[in-house]
Amino acid sequence: MLELAILGFLSEGPLHGYELKRRVAQLTGYARPVSDGTLYPAIKRLDRSGLLERRSEPGAGPARYVLTITDEGRHELTSRLRDPQDNDLSEFSRFVVVLTFLSLVPSVEEQHAVLRRRLRFLEEPASFFYDGDRAVKAEEISDIYRRGLLLFARKTSRTERVWLRSLLDSPN
Repeated sequence: MLELAILGFLSEGPLHGYELKRRVAQLTGYARPVSDGTLYPAIKRLDRSGLLERRSEPGAGPARYVLTITDEGRHELTSRLRDPQDNDLSEFSRFVVVLTFLSLVPSVEEQHAVLRRRLRFLEEPASFFYDGDRAVKAEEISDIYRRGLLLFARKTSRTERVWLRSLLDSPN
């Protein structure tokens, strides 16, 4: 997901590494803190793959690099957005990254195909807690914090499903 976020933000324009790190951190928030030890190796992998370019910016002090997405990087970005992995749709923090840049896919039909996949996932019965293979409902849990977690998840999922259905049912 980090690489998708990097390519997505660079598709909006060239950035210095520290600005890219700030944007990624703001997007992923507390759920996925980004450290230099994860960001810069990802940038190097994308650079080696030809998906972005790093160029040194002249100035006083240590070298600063400006990062720019390549045409190949744009192609890779839209390919990943058109066909996200299943866990990119099932894990909310990963889906946030997909949704943030989904409008870069030029076809509304392809965008909606991704949203339909997310909706199908949300419509499957699920829980954080199981009794064997059976999903445990919030009302069955005596622990107030676990019950609260399930109630929050239920409301969030319901709200997202309503939004997705309204978007998918509306004429564009």
